[in-house]
Amino acid sequence: MPDRVTLFRPPAWAQDVLLAVFITVMQVQGTVVRNSGEPEAVLRPLSDLGNLGYLLLIAGGAVLVLRRRWPVAVFAVTALASMVYYTLDFPDGPGWLGLFVALYTLTTRGDGRRSLVMAVVGIAALAAVWLIAATDIEPPAAVGWVYFRIGAAGMSAALGESVRSRRVIAEEALERAELAERSREDEARARVDEERLRIAREVHDTVAHAIAIINVQAGVTAHVLDKRPEQARQTLEAIEQTSSRALQEMRAILGVLRDDNDGRLPPPGLGQVDELTARAREAGLDVELETTSPPPPVPSAVGSAVYRILQESITNVIRHVGPTRVAVALNYGPDAVEVRVTNDGPRADGDTDKAARGADRADAKFAGTDTRGHGIVGMRERCQLLGGDFDAGPLPGGGFAVTARLPLAPAASVTV
Repeated sequence: MPDRVTLFRPPAWAQDVLLAVFITVMQVQGTVVRNSGEPEAVLRPLSDLGNLGYLLLIAGGAVLVLRRRWPVAVFAVTALASMVYYTLDFPDGPGWLGLFVALYTLTTRGDGRRSLVMAVVGIAALAAVWLIAATDIEPPAAVGWVYFRIGAAGMSAALGESVRSRRVIAEEALERAELAERSREDEARARVDEERLRIAREVHDTVAHAIAIINVQAGVTAHVLDKRPEQARQTLEAIEQTSSRALQEMRAILGVLRDDNDGRLPPPGLGQVDELTARAREAGLDVELETTSPPPPVPSAVGSAVYRILQESITNVIRHVGPTRVAVALNYGPDAVEVRVTNDGPRADGDTDKAARGADRADAKFAGTDTRGHGIVGMRERCQLLGGDFDAGPLPGGGFAVTARLPLAPAASVTV
């Protein structure tokens, strides 16, 4: 039913034409009928002065055709017609209908300030003219119609302002709703971008670490395959274990893209540090781990960040230094966790040096010539995301050090 009403609703200009015709007929016909039985009370007939009374009533109604386009001008015309009409003592009647519609339109389509001022000033001027013109009205009781016109004019202006205010409130509410919707969409996009960045960072750390270890082990295998086949078997088994672990971590990371929870693993944390260092030793690093055993409970976001920083630091040593001594220190304070990874730099001692060179060649095959240091950038981003501090740089006596300090109460809640 509402759709049918909207379907058959005439356009605005047609509505104004119909309204103007209706008001004009009501003003002319209503005034004639009201005064037809009381000719002695009529001070001046409508036909006097060249039918000026009829013309004023018709003008006050016909001008409403333009009320939406020029509301101020229409109000001025109707107000002037009313002033002239009653100043010349034409008979009273519903000749004020067009004026009331013009007042309503003025305040409805106004700005809420200037339109009200114009309406108040106009009503005050009309009231003064109407009261002056009614000083000698007969019978004296008929002056009540003057006060009715004044009150009705004020009510028309107030009703128009009420409609305008409700429309403005509705528009503002709609704007706020649209803004809230856009904000939700922007927030959702930001969360999606953040999740993509997190997944990309996790994939980088997992794949880079696994590939680096596999490259080193492959280089060692190629070097000792003919001389020490048993050691080659051990390195191949290490490659198998490393690749299997990397695939499991990849499934856990990419599991957030699926709807179900099958096959997901919890994110790595401080509980897997021993396993990480063990794999690093299998890759040829001499890793010394100094930590509190067992580690105290820490937030999962912090534990995962510590694990990833340690993983990336070891990966960088494998890729860019080769077999060397690495010292890992984990210090748990009352309000922060500090991880420090240092290495002694490259060394050359027989077979180890050859394996390292083989690993370097294999790493160059996979990594190309990219030396922009995305790993350090990723570690720094992890620390900053949790409100921590990060520092990485060469040591004075040779080697490299990575230090990260992560607060146990991050400034923002982060999912990793």
